[in-house]
Amino acid sequence: MDCESDTLSKGISWLRQSDRDIDALIAPRQDEVLRLLTRYIAEIELFNPAYGLVGAENTRELIIKHILDSLAPLGIIYRLLADRIRVAPNNDAPCLADVGSGAGLPGIPLAIALPQVTVTLIERMGRRAGFLRNTQAILGLSNVAVEEREMEKTTGGRFSLVTFRAFRPLEPKILTGLFRLCGANGILAAYKGRREKTEEEMAALRQIAPKWELISCPVPMLDEERHLLVIGAGFTLKTQ
Repeated sequence: MDCESDTLSKGISWLRQSDRDIDALIAPRQDEVLRLLTRYIAEIELFNPAYGLVGAENTRELIIKHILDSLAPLGIIYRLLADRIRVAPNNDAPCLADVGSGAGLPGIPLAIALPQVTVTLIERMGRRAGFLRNTQAILGLSNVAVEEREMEKTTGGRFSLVTFRAFRPLEPKILTGLFRLCGANGILAAYKGRREKTEEEMAALRQIAPKWELISCPVPMLDEERHLLVIGAGFTLKTQ
């Protein structure tokens, strides 16, 4: 096993040990998950010099700061969608949107780990949307769709959960646009860094988003704060 594969494998094992729902999701499919993530990493590295998909100095940094970072809140996201996953017919899976998807982060890692969820990658830049379509085909992810358009022009009212990472800072207009994408009782799940900064950000949005929760999401081998900001009118977060 090379150094990069070892980093990915150790990171996935760490996440499995940290959350029993992650363990239940990954354990039966770990070889497949690792294979798909490894191929995905190779695609990012192939196109990154030309497309500027992610900031990473080497493969190890790409794995930790982008792949494992995207998967760190997997258990939380699963619990937010768990009731819909259990009751959905085969043709009516819960729908997750990844807004400003860029390289497909966090949408593609989440789609790999949650094949029972339909994931729509929303990306306005043509070259990056092309990368996403190519990657979806290469990985054979039947639960992934790509929409090449701005968030504001995306058809709303159809997603169970809307997530975004490395997106624009939250402000009233953006938050309203994100909520527009949600279906009934839809939830926003934002990948965030330091708690103090996020709490300050939300204090200015209390009239628009009075109900929110900030949940710690440590990333394996990364000594930086990571949180998932969950915003919604009616969410109930089930414990693991």
